[in-house]
Amino acid sequence: MADEIQILKNRFKELSNRSMNRGIYLYSYFLNLYEQTVLHDEIKNGYTLFGGFEDAERKIACFGDENDLGYPPSPPIVIICIEPLSAKFSDDLTHRDFLGSLIGLGIKRETLGDIIITENKGYLFCLETIAQYIIDTLTKVRRTSVTCSLCEELPQNALPQPKEKLVIVSSLRLDAAIASVYDLSRSKSASLVEGEKVFINGKLTKSTSKNIEIGDTVSVRGYGRFRYAEILGGTKKGRTRIRCYIY
Repeated sequence: MADEIQILKNRFKELSNRSMNRGIYLYSYFLNLYEQTVLHDEIKNGYTLFGGFEDAERKIACFGDENDLGYPPSPPIVIICIEPLSAKFSDDLTHRDFLGSLIGLGIKRETLGDIIITENKGYLFCLETIAQYIIDTLTKVRRTSVTCSLCEELPQNALPQPKEKLVIVSSLRLDAAIASVYDLSRSKSASLVEGEKVFINGKLTKSTSKNIEIGDTVSVRGYGRFRYAEILGGTKKGRTRIRCYIY
């Protein structure tokens, strides 16, 4: 694991240095949250993350500064619409179905971003370099025949709307907040943090005692994400009522 992290750090430093030396934008593949944390720790500035939409989890790193280069970046991300040939005879397709079919074609996960599912269609964010191969070769998802095409943008209201939840927490500690939001025991939420499964604003955190702050987005592997929106007040027992939004 340590060797893999060092390779990743070296790759980020190489892209950053080449971008500065050549005066051009350079891009990584899609990074998961853990890889984004390594990037944040290794390269302090001079890059931007893009996932295709604001709340994307998987993102590519763009190395280069618009103020220095004089023109905006153009991240090599496209959207592919994957839809059943016949809606009537289609299975109810899940994220796992779409991703499994793509990986089954021998496509590397690092070339694929998030997949948004709406009306039984999958909208895949991917690197431009792999797009045509997917369009040409992906013909089935699960047992359903599909067709693939490029689209300019997500359809209106395609992104899932977060659900509001009001919770009472014993404190604003991370482990307490996770336990309340997902109805877990305090020990279970602590084990998720200690097991490196929790990220705040895209960065891995290992501290169960860290306080969450208004506006923080907390990602918990296996459970989802929530955004801490506001404090609503206290209770007679000295606990805190908070509003959050679950994705």
